[in-house]
Amino acid sequence: MATLHVSVRFYAELNDFLPMGRRQVELVHELSERASVKHVIETLGVPHTEVDLILVDGESVDFVHQVSDGERISVFPVFESFDVSPLVRVRPRPLRDTRFVLDVHLGKLAGSLRMLGFDTLYRNDYHDEELADISQRERRILLTRDRGLLKRSAVTHGYLLRESDPTAQLAEVIRRFDLTAAIAAFTRCMRCNGPLDRVTKEAIEHRLLPKTRRYYDEFAVCRDCGRIYWKGSHYDDMQRRLQQVLAADGETTRR
Repeated sequence: MATLHVSVRFYAELNDFLPMGRRQVELVHELSERASVKHVIETLGVPHTEVDLILVDGESVDFVHQVSDGERISVFPVFESFDVSPLVRVRPRPLRDTRFVLDVHLGKLAGSLRMLGFDTLYRNDYHDEELADISQRERRILLTRDRGLLKRSAVTHGYLLRESDPTAQLAEVIRRFDLTAAIAAFTRCMRCNGPLDRVTKEAIEHRLLPKTRRYYDEFAVCRDCGRIYWKGSHYDDMQRRLQQVLAADGETTRR
């Protein structure tokens, strides 16, 4: 079969996945045989989970479209302000419940998301196959810094974090998934992700250290692992961090 050539242009933040010299320009891609447009997009470095709309010669197509020689392909990310509902949006509908599973390198982000009340699965020994399976089976958004992980066909809802600093990552996730209104801070265990229940001091007094027993009166206990929480200095530190994150998110939104 003769070699095929297609032209591909990525728009907006999808260019984050391309080398500097290949951003914001039309790329000519060569194929030795026909392939799906999904294969072409991921071969060029963009995970399918980041794509919302594909136009081929101006016509909307889905991921299974088989490319032909000479086609011009335009690839768009999630639209925030334009109504493209008449076209074929290739992303699945947003999940009804915003729940996450994180790869093994995102432990600090996992704790922060739990601090804000979001159901977040994390273990430092998950394998890529497990992460993809959990994301699909439990309908969780997979957060990662590994674009190869998001190219797995089992992953339907995922996001590649651009930031490397955990605090910046938290602001990025809040912004990307519009989570500000859904924050329910200090309602989940930061260690195991279990929900927290308020308890009387008397019920857990025998488990408290003398100074904690003396100076604090309001407590919560993790329903799953039994860890005790109270509003000590760690609580004040987390409150300050939360305010910093929300302030940073608001500043980015205004730009």
